[in-house]
Amino acid sequence: MKKVQFHIDINAPANKVYNYMLGLDNKSTYEAWTAVFNPTSTYEGSWDEGAKILFVGTDEHGKKGGMVSKIEKNTPNVLVSIKHYGILDGDNEITEGEAIEAWAGGLETYYFSETNGITKVTVEMDTLEDYIDFFNDTLPKALNILKNTCENE
Repeated sequence: MKKVQFHIDINAPANKVYNYMLGLDNKSTYEAWTAVFNPTSTYEGSWDEGAKILFVGTDEHGKKGGMVSKIEKNTPNVLVSIKHYGILDGDNEITEGEAIEAWAGGLETYYFSETNGITKVTVEMDTLEDYIDFFNDTLPKALNILKNTCENE
């Protein structure tokens, strides 16, 4: 796996950016920025450290799919680290086998650093070589949606 990194400065305090990114008070703020990945993107579960969380969406046939993950670390307004360890296929959680061996255990970490009311969000993620172009294209778009939401609400 390769590590990719993205940054964006958001003119809002870290607690607001953290809250909106995770959808803590209103899940729609999470769904807004992640809709770039899948228009039905949402999550099921908890952002609590050690908790299992499912990142889900539906395909064009209405079938649920996504990632089975664990919150490795969650320091409010500072960082959230997610370890992906399986896929969701309908209602089945697949955590073993060839389909996930290449990327299981990959981390996705979000850092929040506030200076003078501006929060720098840094995203570090492990990804397979085949997905680097996808994330290079999509993640900046998602972060820009988060920026616009945080700065305009």
